[in-house]
Amino acid sequence: MKAGAAIRTLAAALLACAGAGAAAAPRLPASGAEVLEVLPWRADPQQRELRALRARLQEAPRDLARAVDVARRYIEAGRREADPRYYGYAQAALGPWWRLAAPPPPVRLLRATLLQSEHRFPEALADLAGLTAQQPDNAQAWLTRATVETVRADYAAATRSCARLSSLADELVTTACIANVGAVNGRLAASERLLAAVRARAGAGVEAPAVDAWVLTMLAEMAQRRGAAATADGRFGAALRLAPRDTYLLGAYADFLLDAGRYPEAAALLAPHARVDGLLLRHALALRGAGRARDLAPELAELAARFDAGERRGDGVHLREQARFELALRGDTSRALAIARRNWDVQKETADARILLEAALAAHDAASARPVLDWMRSAHVEDVRLARLAAQFDSQFNPRGGKA
Repeated sequence: MKAGAAIRTLAAALLACAGAGAAAAPRLPASGAEVLEVLPWRADPQQRELRALRARLQEAPRDLARAVDVARRYIEAGRREADPRYYGYAQAALGPWWRLAAPPPPVRLLRATLLQSEHRFPEALADLAGLTAQQPDNAQAWLTRATVETVRADYAAATRSCARLSSLADELVTTACIANVGAVNGRLAASERLLAAVRARAGAGVEAPAVDAWVLTMLAEMAQRRGAAATADGRFGAALRLAPRDTYLLGAYADFLLDAGRYPEAAALLAPHARVDGLLLRHALALRGAGRARDLAPELAELAARFDAGERRGDGVHLREQARFELALRGDTSRALAIARRNWDVQKETADARILLEAALAAHDAASARPVLDWMRSAHVEDVRLARLAAQFDSQFNPRGGKA
């Protein structure tokens, strides 16, 4: 794979790994007749290719080039299918080097990618710091590093990592990296204008539809944060035409539809994607909003089983979705707040802030909201939904006009 294509592939994958969450957790079937999973069709060309690659790797499991190629293909498949089993296959392909303190650079990059998909951010950053010290011209490493640093709200570090891309990646990828940081750090309008202008200038030069969908999704979310609903809707639609199965994009657009009260549209969008926990959650929210109570009960039971299984495994990937489930669908305010606080300790994106503020409001707990409100002020966060929630805290806890 050429360097530019590899950068674009990773750029498109990072957002999906960070946001959408993995597929369903294991559970005990109700009977032997229950269909647990529809496996990929064995005649599918991509499945045949993956099986052939894995067979070749089994012949020489310590062949570094083969192992890296297999692992990268499985990571791409995991993103495309929203199936965490593929990430396990990727890790298995890297098995001979997985536990090394300083594995070969290609392995270290893929290991960091897999670690950050599990929200093991400190370990991922340790790998990326070692890799960028060893290979300061590794564009993929800097892009992955910037993504993790942004999720961790280390915006100064993320900006420095993005800056290192300017001579290593094309203009659109570099600009997307910088705009992604600026949009949550007090430069929303400027970041949106810059990214839109560079995308327009790139035009037909955007080689990979996945990258264009990635950029359009970012632009849609920026418009949504400033309250430009029509612009956001158009960009989400354009992104979906390019990447109709992208799980992060599906979740982001579903949230937009849910906020707009467009429940039947959200339900129809998500109906084919119930395997993915975060999308099943949003589908249940859409059913509830559409008044389809009879269809909701099985999904509530399924979500409860999945989240309970995740807790037993100590899985922290779905904390944001679990907090939302407890608050919006179970009405367990105290549990939702506890989970949202745990999630905020791990990652700090606008969606994480939102669920913590919503849970804290429902629990009448101003102290739990304090970290988010402080983050909003210190980072100069611009988001109309978060601003409304912050205003509710001011009116609820400081009716005479003081700051919460």
